[in-house]
Amino acid sequence: MLNEVLAQSVVFHATFPSEVSDYVNRHLGQHRLEMLDKETSRASLHYREFADIGLSKISYGNQARVICPDLVDIYHFQLVTQGQCYWRMRDQELLLKQGQALMLNPQQSQELIYSPDCEKLIVKVPREILNAACLDYAGNLPRSGVQFASRVVDLNQSLAFMRLFEAVLHEADQDEIDLSRIDTSYRNLLLQKMIASFPSNICQDSEESSRDKILSRALSFIREHIKEEIAVDELADLCNVSTRTLYNLFAKHLDSTPKQYIKNARLKDLQNEILHNRKIRNVTEVALDYGFTHLGRFSSDYRRLFGELPSETFRRSRG
Repeated sequence: MLNEVLAQSVVFHATFPSEVSDYVNRHLGQHRLEMLDKETSRASLHYREFADIGLSKISYGNQARVICPDLVDIYHFQLVTQGQCYWRMRDQELLLKQGQALMLNPQQSQELIYSPDCEKLIVKVPREILNAACLDYAGNLPRSGVQFASRVVDLNQSLAFMRLFEAVLHEADQDEIDLSRIDTSYRNLLLQKMIASFPSNICQDSEESSRDKILSRALSFIREHIKEEIAVDELADLCNVSTRTLYNLFAKHLDSTPKQYIKNARLKDLQNEILHNRKIRNVTEVALDYGFTHLGRFSSDYRRLFGELPSETFRRSRG
């Protein structure tokens, strides 16, 4: 299924492994190549940048060891399409055969041994791109960062994944007009499929527990900064979720938008000040203290929530 992909993206054909290795160091990630038999000119490399990820097809054409001290801020999806490859990290060793794949994490020293006939498809994913896909998929990020399990996934059994991956590779290989928005959609579909297919620490908490933690963090921040201007996107960043996820959580569990909830919380706290703080001399003073600079709109919002004007609350509390 994937034999003919990236056909228009040839970088090297029938060259020495050292040339391929030099290019990989510049574009895919730092590593050290060691030949395990006599070096011959049978290596090849296809490479294409696509919507901020790197797509490559690589073969060293020789038995070779690749030592990766660590992948700095990038993840690798590696799929064996021919031959086999051993993966080693500390005391763990895995064998990948045709149609099997593995996700490699940043900041992990690892070693790969290629058979002479081994060919791989590798997707280089920057950390920030994967984090964005994780937020869209799960609504939150693990506190320790996304970590995939060191486990081989047999994609021979996942026809939907393979068809999607093939479509992305063919789309990337086209030299057509700029279709960046479509390319990004393809990329996001692929990354979310990877997240769903490979075991990781994403979504380890139950949905209810995760929801409670996010809402608790958001509401605590609002209470602690009730007199300050709170931007919804900053609140989402604080909670480690996307803005869309935050809106969905507030709508589902609080029957409000974050912006409306913040305004109502501020008005309720302000009303409590009017009712119980005898040092307040007038409504304008307390309204400005809570960040309500448009006094006409403030009075209207206050009346909508409490059924009376703030001046009426003030007079009633002093009566």
